[in-house]
This record gives sequence, C-alpha cells and structure tokens, in this order.
Amino acid sequence: MPGEFALIDRYFARPTPSAVLGPGDDCALLQPSASKQLAVTTDMLVAGTHFLPDTDPRNLGWKALAVNLSDLAAMGAQPRWVTLAGALPAADEAWIAAFAEGFFACAAEYGVDVVGGDTTKGPLNLCITALGEVEPGRALRRDGAQVGDQIWVSGRPGLAALGLAQLQGRVELPEPWPRLCVGALEKPRPRVALGQALVGVASAAIDVSDGLLGDLGHICERSGCAAAVRLVQLPHLPKGESYNADLRRLALECQLAGGDDYELVFTARPEQHLAIGKIAAQLELPLWCIGEMVDGEAGAVTVFDPDDKAVDFSFKGYDHFEQAAQS
Repeated sequence: MPGEFALIDRYFARPTPSAVLGPGDDCALLQPSASKQLAVTTDMLVAGTHFLPDTDPRNLGWKALAVNLSDLAAMGAQPRWVTLAGALPAADEAWIAAFAEGFFACAAEYGVDVVGGDTTKGPLNLCITALGEVEPGRALRRDGAQVGDQIWVSGRPGLAALGLAQLQGRVELPEPWPRLCVGALEKPRPRVALGQALVGVASAAIDVSDGLLGDLGHICERSGCAAAVRLVQLPHLPKGESYNADLRRLALECQLAGGDDYELVFTARPEQHLAIGKIAAQLELPLWCIGEMVDGEAGAVTVFDPDDKAVDFSFKGYDHFEQAAQS
C-alpha cells in the first residue's frame, strides 16, 4: 500500500505554471498580478453532511473544487490557485484516482493551479482553500444593496435539493427531472463568468449554498435592508407528466430553501436591467428578476404570492448546527 507522500506524488502532483513555487516545499510561492487584490475562501465538505458517502468520486472531486470557486465567483474574482487537504478512511487508489480526475477536470476548466495541500487518515473530509484576484475596490460584496434595487438570481435554484430528495428516496421525480436534478447536485457549475460580468453592474452578490432565502437574507443583513420576493417571478422548474400538487410544493420548498445550487443571487439598480439582459444573452444563462430590496428590518426576507399577500415560509435555508440539533 503506498504511503502518504507517494499518493500525493502519484495523483496530485501536477505542473503549476502560474506559481513561483508549487507543491513539494513547506509552502507554495505565489505572485499576484500587479495592482490586484487577493480574494481567499475556504470550504469544508464532510461525508454524510455535505455529500452522500457513496457519491461518485469523480463528481465529488469536481464538486469539492466547484463550491470554492463559486465563492470567488460571488465576489467577481478571477480564480487562480487552490490548495487541497483531505482526511481519507483508507488509501483506496481507485477512489483517489477518480477523485483526482474530477478535481483536476474542474481546475482545468476554470484555469486554476493546485499549489499544495495535505492528507491524513480519518473520516472522509475535504477542505479546499481557493485564491483569486480582483481589481481593488471592484469586488462584489454583500453590503452594497440599497432600497429599490432589483433582486436577481441565475439559473434554476432548487434543482440540487430535488436531486438529493430523489437520491434519498423521498420523492420519485418524473422525467426529465432525475438527470437534471442529480446532475445539479453532484456537478454544480460555479458562475465565474457571470460574477466577473457583474462587476460594475451589481450592487451586491452572494452564492446560493444554504438556500435562496437564507443567503439573500445575508445580503439584507449586511446592507441594512429587507427583501420582497415574488413567487410569480421565480425561475421556472422543468415539468414532467406527473407534475402534481405535492411535487409542486416540494419543488417550491427546494427552490426557496434547498441550497447546494451555487447559483448567484445579486442586486442591481433598476436602470441596470437592460445590461443584465445582455449579460444573460452573452453567457446563454437565464437570469431572473425575483423581487426588490425594501425598507424594513435588516435581514428580513418576505415572500409574496400572486395576490401580493405575504406567505408564511419559516424555513429559509440550511444551518449546520440547527439541523444537527433537530436530527
């Protein structure tokens, strides 16, 4: 059985042309581009909490990196470098090879170099740090929204949570839902190009990791505003032949609070509406105006039905400690 360093050399030692010094020393040496600020994010994925233990390791490799790149996307940053640390229950070379294949496929698609990391034996746990670059003073932040801003979301949030429900046997989705939803869960697409296109257009942004309403609430809290979300303006979800009331209700819950989508929620002044439409067309990515920022308690998000009546929707997103306490 190969040892720790042999596994790293075999599966994770790759060329790092953008680094002054890549893996193999005590630290990597990186040279940021002139006049750029570094954006740095760290995310942890734990088996049984963030992914099912039997997830395809190729898809897991992709997702482990993609969720970190999504944070950079939400700031409008250009991804540059990542480090990977992981605890593995065993030195299963077939699993490690497949994971590395998915991880480096994502790295290649988004132009990042893997410049270091660590591994140890233990319960399956993956921790990635991603670094990107952004022009000084141009990063998209959570605290820039103002009353009157429109609220937008990319793609179709809710698909990933429906995919999880399908895999857990809590629902039997009609075609074409299973492939779309499980794919959204296991192989998310970080909206890097969208984040960069929104620099100078959006007033605030965040990625949807814990739920649309909950993550939008973070923008509201940091910006000192409230939000009004309109049900009739939410993205359309794909419909199958057996699109019944129970499935419609579950789809709405997943859309508003499911999380794990890694779409971007952002705000912008109404006069940016046309510019946002052009971005959607250029990227061939649907962007939906779902409401507006309003006066009210900072952090409050209210959902309104087609009759403009507030809908009681208490669960707005995932919280690791609250969910753990309830389980």
